Amino acid sequence: MSEEGDNDGGGHGDRAIRGNGESRDERDAGATTPRLPTLLEAVLGIGTDLELRATLQHIVDTAAELIGARYGALGVLDPERGGITELFTAGMSDADRQRIGRLPDGHTGLLGLLIEDPRPLRLDDLTADPRSAGVPPGHPEMRTFLGVPLQLDTTVLGNLYLTEKRTGSFTEQDQSLLRVLASQAALAIGNARLYGTARQRERWIEGAAAVTTALLTGENASDALMTVAESARVLADAYAGVVLQPTEEGGMEIVAASTVGDPAGIVGTTIEPGSPVLVQLFGGEPVFIEDSSTDPRMTTHVRVRFGPSMMLPLQSGGKLIGTLALPRRRGGRPYRAVDRLLATQFASQAALALVLADSQHDREQLAVFEDRDRIARDLHDLVVQRLFATEMMLESTRRRADSAGLDELLGRAVDELDSTIQEVRTTIFTLQQPPAAGPTSVRGMVLRETGGAAVVLGFQPSVRFSGPVDTLVGEPEGRSLLAELRGALAAAHRREGVTSIGVEVDAMARLADGRTGVRLVVRDDGLREDGGRGTTMTWEAPR
Repeated sequence: MSEEGDNDGGGHGDRAIRGNGESRDERDAGATTPRLPTLLEAVLGIGTDLELRATLQHIVDTAAELIGARYGALGVLDPERGGITELFTAGMSDADRQRIGRLPDGHTGLLGLLIEDPRPLRLDDLTADPRSAGVPPGHPEMRTFLGVPLQLDTTVLGNLYLTEKRTGSFTEQDQSLLRVLASQAALAIGNARLYGTARQRERWIEGAAAVTTALLTGENASDALMTVAESARVLADAYAGVVLQPTEEGGMEIVAASTVGDPAGIVGTTIEPGSPVLVQLFGGEPVFIEDSSTDPRMTTHVRVRFGPSMMLPLQSGGKLIGTLALPRRRGGRPYRAVDRLLATQFASQAALALVLADSQHDREQLAVFEDRDRIARDLHDLVVQRLFATEMMLESTRRRADSAGLDELLGRAVDELDSTIQEVRTTIFTLQQPPAAGPTSVRGMVLRETGGAAVVLGFQPSVRFSGPVDTLVGEPEGRSLLAELRGALAAAHRREGVTSIGVEVDAMARLADGRTGVRLVVRDDGLREDGGRGTTMTWEAPR
């Protein structure tokens, strides 16, 4: 058996080894070692662990033990950038790893050669080979070398190599055994990546569906934007998820931010008009950035916190309604092509959901307004007119009555009807106002009250403010002022011939006792009971 190996060993070695020829002792040692059962057991054991990292570590440990090497390593290649992203080792202590420090990048030396030229490589003395380079300081001394690529079809996924065989040099049989283990490692990596991509796609789809459902359940605008930012951040494994919206000046402003750490200083940050990233975003193109802290296209002060980032346009009907940005920490792992694809699809779905949610909210608001307007019309056309007619009949009856007691009783009934009519009219004015989502400042609420009154009056009351109303008028005084304003507008509407109403709010009025306060004056030109025209209502309160 050994004689036959001697006769053809040289030629075979030249074809498959690409290193020094093997000796008769090596072939004899390889041939007499019953390692096939051990190899089969190792291959069967590879499939028992579904976790990729544990599987790859098991492969390199098995390879070193099976072939009798002192050191072993399995490097996983980044499919997009070409460098080694993970390195699993056998035979090295923690102290050895600390001395070595950085991982080999896979671009130089024998590891780079296995990636560029994916054929097995066997050497008796790697230090004498001119292709050996890039060995980091502190690396253990190594001479014998056996390396094979991790190849799936035509794609190189990494490499598996052993050094320092305990019994001489590596043999061709060692090489065959290592190629079997390398093929299993390549299958494990390929399957794990396919499964990971499928699971990742599934999570993004589920996330997009959850966001759409959440947005269509009636969230307000700010909550909807935060929902999109938070969901995208979690799905992309980003440090932050932020939503920007266009400004009137042509820039963009961060209006919602979800972060892992402190979000201070992020919301309100603006990208100035003319920025290169805005040119792409307004053109509907996503922006992918390797390092936000150094990319010249990034101009905001918060960019120094972040590294890899995606800026994805939120578009609907060809119009940019916002931008979804997903930055990772500075120095974080870069986004892969599949990350960018899935995030872009999510942004498109989120933009559509935002538009649908906004449209649904507008429809619901319109329905509320229409319902309130209908109720107000019904109260005005039916209830108030009937009450007013009844009041007139009672007033006429009182004038004809001779009894003083009856006159007093009818007078009280008229007063009660008059008060009821005023309350109903006040309710009508209130129903004409927008719901609670309206303005909260005193100035805004006064304008809202007069605007609602215009619907019933048929004309817009004039409004004049003096002094910083929103700053000086507190909440208690503001509530009282609005109540008096509603009553005055309702009373003015009761009067005959009203064609104009003037409302004045003075936040720096000088009161009769010399104190400074707030004063409300409501004037109208309607007919009074004495036949004259014009009524003035004045209310004031100290601040």
